[in-house]
Amino acid sequence: MVAIMEISVLPVGTGNPSISEHVAECVKVVAAREVKYQVAPMGTVVEGEVSQLLRLAEEMHHVPFERGALRVVTSIKLDDRKDKALKMEDKTAAVRRRISDMQRK
Repeated sequence: MVAIMEISVLPVGTGNPSISEHVAECVKVVAAREVKYQVAPMGTVVEGEVSQLLRLAEEMHHVPFERGALRVVTSIKLDDRKDKALKMEDKTAAVRRRISDMQRK
């Protein structure tokens, strides 16, 4: 089954407060794979098999080091269900439905 992972790779010690160039390089690693992904303001969400996602996270983690960062902090959230299929769109749609239901009450 497909799992969903949110990953945030934060380079530290780059000498520049902007990290968008590092993030773009990390996203290039994701885009080179045949996985569904979505870039968000605070991380990137990816769908795939757990082992595939964890390998991808490791590759993304190393990108800032290759670009000269002295320290990298990577945060991962992994959602893996065995009772039903997971999709990014389904998770966000479920929350939007709940919000809509609450607003109608």
